[in-house]
Parts: sequence; structure tokens; C-alpha cells
Amino acid sequence: MPIDPSIAIGAVLPEREFSWTSSDVLLYHLAIGAGVPPTDPRELRYATEKNLQVLPTFAVVAPTLNETRAPRVSYPGIEIDLAKVLHGTQQIVAHGPIPTDGKARAVTRVADVWDKGSAAVVVTETGVHDLDGAPLWTNRSSIFARGEGGFGGERGPSARTELPDRDADAVITTSTLPQQALWYRLLGDRNPLHSDPEFAAAAGFPAPILHGLGSYGIVCKALTDELFDGDASRVRSFGVRFAGVVYPGETLRTSAWRDGDRWLVTTTVVERDQAPALSDGELVIAR
Repeated sequence: MPIDPSIAIGAVLPEREFSWTSSDVLLYHLAIGAGVPPTDPRELRYATEKNLQVLPTFAVVAPTLNETRAPRVSYPGIEIDLAKVLHGTQQIVAHGPIPTDGKARAVTRVADVWDKGSAAVVVTETGVHDLDGAPLWTNRSSIFARGEGGFGGERGPSARTELPDRDADAVITTSTLPQQALWYRLLGDRNPLHSDPEFAAAAGFPAPILHGLGSYGIVCKALTDELFDGDASRVRSFGVRFAGVVYPGETLRTSAWRDGDRWLVTTTVVERDQAPALSDGELVIAR
């Protein structure tokens, strides 16, 4: 079905109520590589109940933790084949420390639909509140749908973040595991692109790729550990553009520049001559 921006833009999806527990938080942290080494008190704040904290990027999986079916891209005026979809951008804004367990309501709207010619970009924004109405976080993300452009919509912005003309203030190397995507899919994203070699090949990839949100969480944890000594409460927001794929088992190299109350971030893949993975990253420090 062709995309109809006149129907899609501004459409509000049905309200969703969900809950999570400390066990869900622990699983998320383990799925993005926490707990190494297992005797490090800083790592145990992610990996055990004692002094447990919640990395803000947990918010991207909290509403879908119990999903077992592959996700669908089906909104008013939009119907897209999952094999054509890649994650475009992601930002989480935490309105305070995320509780280790809780219940919440999420309301999602289609914020924009852009026509890139050979592809479409669909932007959604989700506001999440606890059951008393207090804001918990805002999730803004976009998907890039190959072959779905040409419907006559606005092209949308193309600006990129300008990095400082100096060496990075921090450079972090992070390994991923060959089985990382199999861990991460247990958080509710069962897209076979991340687990089924035949599906990945049909989508044009030589092997299943790591979830973009998996890389996003891994890098946010690496930055939190390096910049804030593992204190997740120091992260107010974290946003990135997904600039390339990561295959499970590859090594990520993250460079960060301090710019006032934010850090500008870019991540590349070491094994593929610093191929881009995440770009236009911005981590804002909580005050």
C-alpha cells in the first residue's frame, strides 16, 4: 500500500499500558554486555538487584518486553514490509531516573513522514507516563524504509551534527559477542533479520545483523561507564543516527567530544576499516 502522508502525519496510535520488573532490567543490561567482569562493583549495579540502576536506553524495550512475534510497521496511511525496514534514528529523553520496576502508559503519534525518493522515513514520538500521570520518558525514533519513497511527500531535513576540529576527548573500544543479537531479541524484537541467515540474505545482508537498538544500548553503557563512572542517572538524553550495520562479534570504537552540557558522539566498526555504525550522536548530561 502506498504511503499516504495526509493520513499518516499526526495519527495517534492506541494507548498502550505495560509494566516491567527488575528482572527485565537485569536481562536488558546483560543483553547489551553488562556484567563483565562479574566481580566489578560498577558492573554489578547493572547486573544484580543490589543497588540496581536503570540505563535510560532500557526505555526503548520496556513497552515490548513480552512480544514474541516479529514487529509490524502498520500505522494509519502506512503499511511497510518488514524486510525493507532499517532503524534510522533513536532518541530517549529521561524525565528522571527510570524506576527498577513499574507500570506505565504510552501514547505514540506519527510525527513526520519524509519522502527521500528511493526510500521513506517515518518518524514516531512516544510519551510515557506512570499510572498517576507523571512523565517518565519520551521516545523519538525513525525508520528508513527502502523502496517506499516516491509518494510525493516532503523530503525532510538532512543536516548533520558538526564535530569539533580536534581530537576526541574520549575514545572507547567495546567488543560485541557473536551471540549478542540472540540475547537482544529476547527483549521483544523478534525481527528475523537479526537471527535468520536466510531472511538476512533475502534482505541483502551476508549474515544476521545486530539490532540497531542493541548497538545504541551498548554505546550508551560504554559512555556512561567512561564519562560518569557508571552512574546512569547522569544521562538526561541520548540520541543517534544509525549510519551502518553492525554484525554480532564486531568491535565498536566510540569517539566523544565534550561540548558544554552535552557530548557529541560517533561510533565505527574496527574490523571494517572504521565503517560507520552510529553518527550524529548527542548525550545530554542530567543536572
